[in-house]
Amino acid sequence: MSAVTAAVRAGRTEEALGLLTGLADAERRALLPELKEIRKELRVAPWGSRSREMLPALHAAGAACHTGAAAAASWLSSSDLRWRQAAPELLLRALEGRESAWLGDVAHRLAQRPTSAGVPYALMSGLVRRSGCAVPVTDPYVIAWIQHVSGHGRRGSLVDRLRAEPDLVRLVAGFFDLMDLSEVRWMLGEDTGSWQHALAELTRQGVLDRATVVDACVARLLRGGGPTDHRVFLPLLVRLDLTRAEERARIADWTALARDAASPVAGHAQSVLSALALDGELTHRRLAEASEGVLFRGEKKLVRAQLVLLGKVLSRRPDATAELLPAVALAFGHEDAQVQERALKLVERHAKRLDAALKSELAPAAEQLTPGLRARASGALGLAVTAPMAYEEVLPPAPEPVRLAAAPETAVELAEEVGALLAGDGDVAAFERALDGLVRHAHRDRAALLTALGPVIERRWWDDTAADLQRHAERYFGGSHLDLQGTENALDLLLASLRGRVAASRLHPGARRGSIGPACVHHGLADAFDARIREVAWRLHADPPPLLLSTPTWSTGLLEPADLVARLDIYRRLGARVGAADFAQALLRVRRGDRAAAAAAAERASALGTDEGERLARWLRAEPPAAPVTGRETRGARILVGYGEVPELKEEFPVEFRALGASVTAYGSGSRYCSHWSPGTRQHWLALLPERRELVAVRMVRDLSDAAVHDVRGGAVVLPLLAESGGEAGECVHLCLAYGLAARHAEDRLAAVDALLVLAARGQLDPARLGADLGQLVRRGAVKPLRLAESARQAAATGANATIWGMLRHALPVLFADLATAAPAGSVGQVSAARGLGDLVAVAAECAERSGAWGELPHLSRIADRRGSSRLVAEARRLRDALSARTAA
Repeated sequence: MSAVTAAVRAGRTEEALGLLTGLADAERRALLPELKEIRKELRVAPWGSRSREMLPALHAAGAACHTGAAAAASWLSSSDLRWRQAAPELLLRALEGRESAWLGDVAHRLAQRPTSAGVPYALMSGLVRRSGCAVPVTDPYVIAWIQHVSGHGRRGSLVDRLRAEPDLVRLVAGFFDLMDLSEVRWMLGEDTGSWQHALAELTRQGVLDRATVVDACVARLLRGGGPTDHRVFLPLLVRLDLTRAEERARIADWTALARDAASPVAGHAQSVLSALALDGELTHRRLAEASEGVLFRGEKKLVRAQLVLLGKVLSRRPDATAELLPAVALAFGHEDAQVQERALKLVERHAKRLDAALKSELAPAAEQLTPGLRARASGALGLAVTAPMAYEEVLPPAPEPVRLAAAPETAVELAEEVGALLAGDGDVAAFERALDGLVRHAHRDRAALLTALGPVIERRWWDDTAADLQRHAERYFGGSHLDLQGTENALDLLLASLRGRVAASRLHPGARRGSIGPACVHHGLADAFDARIREVAWRLHADPPPLLLSTPTWSTGLLEPADLVARLDIYRRLGARVGAADFAQALLRVRRGDRAAAAAAAERASALGTDEGERLARWLRAEPPAAPVTGRETRGARILVGYGEVPELKEEFPVEFRALGASVTAYGSGSRYCSHWSPGTRQHWLALLPERRELVAVRMVRDLSDAAVHDVRGGAVVLPLLAESGGEAGECVHLCLAYGLAARHAEDRLAAVDALLVLAARGQLDPARLGADLGQLVRRGAVKPLRLAESARQAAATGANATIWGMLRHALPVLFADLATAAPAGSVGQVSAARGLGDLVAVAAECAERSGAWGELPHLSRIADRRGSSRLVAEARRLRDALSARTAA
């Protein structure tokens, strides 16, 4: 061991650097193997060990011993040395005596390292000063500089500190070019001590060139960036207080910003253009170009402000009519009817100045107006009123269930599918194919199956030879706490059973009775799924059946009766024992809705001469029972649903399945503890009862209400599967859909819209029931009108105007009634201040106009007759006009 190495191991940095002083490059390089060996030891040393105290000495000594610039930079910025690196002044001492070009090369290489490398600014700037090289204006270097200048404890004001910076001009240019401000945004401030204030002050003092700073600021706003970058550069631009000449020289930039920039930036650009236009310093063509961009924006405040500006200019300059009115007409296509009406009023006010050619030019734009406004536009422009086309509802085609492909033919193919499922948590069809494939191949050749699954199993956490992990796996998979609802957990149990990691005694059906955990509203569904998977895992030990009876025929989980009879015949011929849970699941999945097919299959099942055949025949011949009695529950703002017993599901079924027939309350019959939180588990529940989706929906109403009431994400993604499932779409399905339409997160609302359209396309949607539920939920505060309006607008945009109108025509009277009767402030019926109610009425008006709906809506006239021009009152008038006009788009 060399003296240098000994000093490093002792953590004596000063001594190590002293020993390295005067050594030739070859002698320093010769020490690197020993230093790298120490580094390897430290990588695996416990975090709190005393050996880590040698890190600063190792860091400095290694930097001194590397003679290549790239290797030195790599050592200096290594992640494993970062946490206790040497101080910058020691590192600079370690690099003393190097050539200036070499030091500059290291500085630029360090400046290229990502910010996460944590290279100290003092080290980089020290190398720049000693080498005399140009400042490396990279993002990491500039961010490190900002952090250094903004650091706590620095003396003097920020203006003074920046003024003293010798490379201020280059670094400020780098500041404007930063790709991402997120790491320093909080340091920049917004008050008089902020960077915006300091840069504006230095610009006023002449330290920074004004034209350069203004151009850089405007260019950065044009470029955009992160969602909050404008909070840095827009205040700076405002503080620079541009002169009229500077504003006039950048008209093209203001036009681009008004069209495309973030809303606050666009608003500032719009105000600059407005001042120029009103002072006659903006040509009509330029104003028209700017208006074209602004009027296409979604922010109604900007659009209204632009229409006000256009109105003022048109009043002052009649000669601008030919150039500006076509720009005004662009607002005819805005989604807000109030914006359309403002634009139309402008056209009506100046219609006398229009010649025939300009009227013809505006005619196509007038076609985008709502039907009521279109008639006004036709009168103002002297256009012929065309008879409206008959409305035709356009609904997307309902998705058709897909027939499951046969299980993979070879064990290798099956192993690939199992691996993909474990990696991606696939759908029900993929899971059921893999499950059936495991059973078939285990029955056919267990050894070949295990060989094919070897690469998949070896990557699982439970397949470890360590005794403690084996015991943990045994307890984990055999314990009553394990929730098998997810695809991954279920497959892990099956593979662990095949591998012999779980004793058969822990999986035997007799070892598990009753619920797998504290009772919750989901436990009936969870227990049934769990019982089937554990039965399969138990059979895989020594008695794998030839196939599974309960593998569905269709992707929804539905099983054709003829397929089930054929599988029972295979069991009879082979003398195979039928699994109780497997057969119970098959009965729950078999199609009984087609009574003719069920009767024919029942005859063939009786002819088998087996107990299971007779049981299947009785099941198929029995009339599907009526829906159980429902009862509504209210909990705070929510409306929830409970169900009575389903006797047929409590008779002749294994004990784990009988909870499916028990009565259901919104919060379960016992503990409120619930481990069934993963949205991916619910697809398996729907496949459990593919012809009885109401029995699944009643157990999910509370979960769906959380998406609207508590803003829980992901709960509504199951709704399209619920809509595609079979059986009655009754009170529970519609209540689940109502909550989904008002979910907090856009992806949940989109899933609810998909479900609504699927139900409508299948003729299973009850708009009156859904609308009444929505009205009551809005009234109670569980559903926010603005969210519901967004969902309704999305659905209507697909062409489902009549469907959405049918829903809203039953929701709005509930809300209008409270407004009309002026419910006392603070009462549950007070919705007068409900944010977004005007938006909801706007969607209803548009749907009524487009679908040609007509008639009276209770309490609508009392809202429309109110004074004022609020969004709610204006849209109520529009809706009343639409319902009395009997016109369709």
